[in-house]
Amino acid sequence: MNEQKIILIAEKLILLLIAVATIFATAFEVIRIIDVKAVNLSDLFLLFIYAEVLGMVASFYANNRIPVTLPLIIAMTALTRMIILQSKDLNAINIIYEATGILILSIAAYIMTLKDKISLDKIIMREKIEDSPDQ
Repeated sequence: MNEQKIILIAEKLILLLIAVATIFATAFEVIRIIDVKAVNLSDLFLLFIYAEVLGMVASFYANNRIPVTLPLIIAMTALTRMIILQSKDLNAINIIYEATGILILSIAAYIMTLKDKISLDKIIMREKIEDSPDQ
């Protein structure tokens, strides 16, 4: 077995471990919500983060790649959750810093989406040129 196959197997095992750990974390969070009989906005954001992590793992297994926008969305959600959890104790400037971080991440996600759209448009144009009867 060559090194590349070992790395690919290790990568898939690590992603499987991440998926299993995320499912367990989700179950523990749901149990905690049921125990306290209350759902906070930060709890919903945490569950959303878990769902996005599972989506990222599923995307890798389906396409053998992870779209760059998924980790950016997870980071934005985590920062939003942090603002909600700490908003009472934070200075206003810290909230502005975290909100700026969210803005920067959202701009990056938008740019990456544009890059994917431009790449897809190039592929479609190339296929049209190759299929044209002029050749």
